[in-house]
Amino acid sequence: MSRIEFKEVSKRYGPALPLTINKAELTVEHGEFCVFVGPSGCGKSTLLRMVAGLEEISEGELIIGGTTVNKLPPSKRGVAMVFQSYALYPHMTVAENMAFGLRILGADRTAIDRKVKAAADILQLGPLMNRLPKELSGGQRQRVAIGRAIVKEPKVFLFDEPLSNLDAALRVQTRLEIAKLHRELGSASMIYVTHDQVEAMTLADKIVLLHTGDLIQERGSVAQTGSPMMLYHRPASLFVAEFIGSPKMNILSAKLISAEHSHAVVEVAGHRLNAAVDARHLAAGASVKLGIRPEHIVLGEEGAPASIQVALEHVERLGDASLLYVNLPGGPSMFTVRVEGSVRPVQGTSLSLRLLPDQLHLFDSAGLACTRTVELPT
Repeated sequence: MSRIEFKEVSKRYGPALPLTINKAELTVEHGEFCVFVGPSGCGKSTLLRMVAGLEEISEGELIIGGTTVNKLPPSKRGVAMVFQSYALYPHMTVAENMAFGLRILGADRTAIDRKVKAAADILQLGPLMNRLPKELSGGQRQRVAIGRAIVKEPKVFLFDEPLSNLDAALRVQTRLEIAKLHRELGSASMIYVTHDQVEAMTLADKIVLLHTGDLIQERGSVAQTGSPMMLYHRPASLFVAEFIGSPKMNILSAKLISAEHSHAVVEVAGHRLNAAVDARHLAAGASVKLGIRPEHIVLGEEGAPASIQVALEHVERLGDASLLYVNLPGGPSMFTVRVEGSVRPVQGTSLSLRLLPDQLHLFDSAGLACTRTVELPT
């Protein structure tokens, strides 16, 4: 079994330094594709290196396949790691690079050849086996690095930002290859580190979003764990809501007027809006934050019920969609609306926006989310 458990794992690089990882508590199930994501400095690579055995654990317990591995050397953990840099030996062919780790371990030559061929078939490297790294593209080199991990037949695959050195087209191609690899090697667990939320959303069975800065010390390292759709539709906090989604969620300062089981009434920028959230634990008059994603805002007719008039300041045309940047009276300096590319509003005109109750999020003064009361995709 390749189940991985972090039990209040912490990391501190020095007694006078703040915690880099603070009481990380999470589980990666057998065969699961788990993505660690978060801003720079949140400790995602540190957490990964702890699994690999390249970083010592200051506190807590790390369990792989039922065995506590805190003191176990990397070679005994049943893991294989793919680094951001390909780290291929320039004087060795593709086949020799893939076989090198097994040769060092003293594996049988016949077994090495069989495993290298099987990995090459999975990654479509057959025609490249006699080439040197300098004769390969960036995407091909990364596939060789992945193949070097596959031949070890590990229980756990670790990927540390493996696509960051590739151009946009190769990132998409290699991302699809990694997803396919996970399907074909279904018995192995995978942990993948990235700062790119698109990679996280498209690859993960489970996302682990990590706090950064002071939030690590205040609330622990793990901001939220769940499926990609869970983090998108039901963010646990303002931090999660603003990190997941691009463009990021619009946030407005508001005041709670009243709360019932099914909805709350809030006042924002001089307008009263219904939000499909349960905010009964908050007192009337409490300061709250109202959130809505740019893609969930509806353009309505001027004067329509529950609409807000705004001035269009700037338009960015992306082809399939357009981003409208508007000024909301009493709101933030810039409010983002995503519409279909066929919509062609003119800069400087007035628009009518509708903020629908079932698309609104509400956060208390501490930045914690109120429970949404609508049925949502998971």
